[in-house]
Formats: sequence, C-alpha cells, structure tokens
Amino acid sequence: MNIITITLSPAFDVHCSAPALTLYKENLAEITSTDAGGKGINISRALTLNQIDNLAFVILGDENGESFERALSEEGIKYRALIIKGRIRENITCHTDGAPETRISFKGFSIDNNILKEAASSILPDIDKDTIVTFTGRVPSGVEMDEIKSFLRRFTDKGARLVIDSRSFSLEDLKEMRPWLIKPNQEEISEYLGREINGFDEIREAAAELYRDGIENVMISLGGDGAMLVCKNGTFIATPPKINAISTIGAGDSSIAGFIAAAQKEGSAQEMLKNAVAFGSAACLTEGTKPPLKKDIEKLIPFIKLN
Repeated sequence: MNIITITLSPAFDVHCSAPALTLYKENLAEITSTDAGGKGINISRALTLNQIDNLAFVILGDENGESFERALSEEGIKYRALIIKGRIRENITCHTDGAPETRISFKGFSIDNNILKEAASSILPDIDKDTIVTFTGRVPSGVEMDEIKSFLRRFTDKGARLVIDSRSFSLEDLKEMRPWLIKPNQEEISEYLGREINGFDEIREAAAELYRDGIENVMISLGGDGAMLVCKNGTFIATPPKINAISTIGAGDSSIAGFIAAAQKEGSAQEMLKNAVAFGSAACLTEGTKPPLKKDIEKLIPFIKLN
C-alpha cells in the first residue's frame, strides 16, 4: 500500500515557554523547539517514526524552504517538494504555567491553480488503486474550493482512497468527494450538520448520518475519551486509559497516522480505531508536535477499551 500525505500549507511550529502572558505588554519567553510542520507533515512524521513507509508531498516557499527540507531530512522523512516564491508561515505556540496554550499564526505564501496543477502532475505517477492520500489542514489562499476538489479528484479517479481532515470543506463538499476517512471532533461535526451535537447518542447518530452520505469511515474525535468510528462493520468506541498529557497539539494528526498504519496491515475496523486512539494518546505524551513513540503506543494498546 502506498501512503502519500499532501501538505499545501506547511508551517514552522515554534514552541516557547513563559511563566505567564500579559496582553499589550512585552513578554519574555524561551524557545523550546522549532519543528517543520503542517498537518500532513505531522502524519508523515508519526508514520515514519513508527516504521510505516510513506511519501510526504509538500509545497515550500523559497525564502525559508531550505531550513524546512533540512529538518525533514534530519528526521528521515521521505518527501517530494515543489518550491515556489514566498515564505513558509510560522506558528508560535506559547506554553504558560497553569494556563492553556496560546497560539499565533503568521500568514505564508499563497498558491494559484497553475501551481496546483503542477503539484498534481508531481504526485500522479505514484497513485494507483492501492494508495491512500491524505489532504489535511486549511485550503491555502489563492485557490478556490472547486479547484481543490478537482485536484483531489485526479487521485480518486485513479482509485486512491482519500483522507480529508480540513475545516475548509463543507458538508456538501464531503458528500461530493466521498472520502474514505474523515476525523471531525464534536465541534466540527456540529458545524457540518448545522446543529449542536452533544452526548454519545447524538454523536453516534450524526456520524451515522455522514456515513449514509457516502463517507466510508467516519471517525469522531472524543478528546480524552477516545474516538468513535461508524463504518460498514458497525459503530465502535475506543476509550484510552487516563494519561498525564503534556501537549495535545498534533494528536489528531497522529490518530490519522495510526488508523492508516493499521489499514496498511489490513487490520479490521476495530483494529484501525484502536490503533488510531493509541497513536493519538501517545502523541499527547510528547512535547509540542513531536510524534508518538512506539514504546508509548505499545504500552497503551492493551489498556484501550473497545465497545
């Protein structure tokens, strides 16, 4: 099975720590890490660290792209880059004692439909009926949703299974694209359906509604309570043990990596869900966007309850 992650809007994820943050004041902080990021890159990073072969396709700005490529190479991530004019955006996450994380995102390069066509031409030779393609993160500025859907349709027309995890897509877009997997959280599924969704029963029915709309695997993130999967084999809930989370950033991306990793091994629906929750929970035990460690995944798996 081929696995290709697509990152059209990468970012440098800069993490810093400070005793406290005060608006409209100068704040002194210490940089703790700088990572080459983006949701697709995060998925590739989690797969790579856990010995799952994959290819990360990424568009990079020429102003700071060399640093990004160097970071990917140092981590052993297999990638293919399309270099364009502009700068890769930066996300700054500040961690403060006893308070939620604060995040500031800077705008990066924009792309147009010609760049999108060039990207498709670069990816298409690797696409066949045994390929999973992930499209995650926001749609970058400069292209319309119809262009993105046309871009992705070139891969599904060749038989690829499509993973979408992007708030840029509406419910109608998802119905049209019929992805193999989506991973909304409770807030996102409420936005899709235009009504407040609360409690397991409502979440289950909402997920079933999306499944009936043609989405093969609807995995709903339940935060610390794990995840729910609605698919052709039924409805399943995987609940992880209680952990002392260090950072939840990138946990959703890691859960997608876990689902795909189990799919590559032809795992059952239950095994894919359980692996997704193990990857996502293990990612919470590492700092910033660092991927889940194999030893943590292996420790968690036996304690994940499946209903």
